[in-house]
Amino acid sequence: MTYDDKNIFAKILRAEIPATRVYEDNDTLCFMDIFPRADGHCLVIPKTPCRNLLDASPVQLAGVMATTQKVANAAMAALEADGITVQQFNEGPGGQEVFHLHFHILPRWTGVSLRPPGQPGDMARIGEVADKLRAALI
Repeated sequence: MTYDDKNIFAKILRAEIPATRVYEDNDTLCFMDIFPRADGHCLVIPKTPCRNLLDASPVQLAGVMATTQKVANAAMAALEADGITVQQFNEGPGGQEVFHLHFHILPRWTGVSLRPPGQPGDMARIGEVADKLRAALI
């Protein structure tokens, strides 16, 4: 399979469509999911093209994993989460919907289930949570 530079995450990287950005470094970008399954649900992507874990380089993987860990720790602190779920899907049959490598960070609380997939979030609430995450990353 080849990388399609018209995917939504490539467009976010090029600032062709808006995203609520939480963290960025030379190699990675973290932004809020607009269909959050939990408060604080965000995505970490490499800034360079790769379809998923199966074709990512070791450098791309190292970058996204370091950022995933950094943001997960910030979410634990800023949102007083009890735990974190990290998800990553590969190819359609594996559950992947956007074909640019990405890791989901989902803060979790005891007794609180994930929301169903595909439900748009409240953008004001997403922005408030993003502010808390950003503050914890300083």
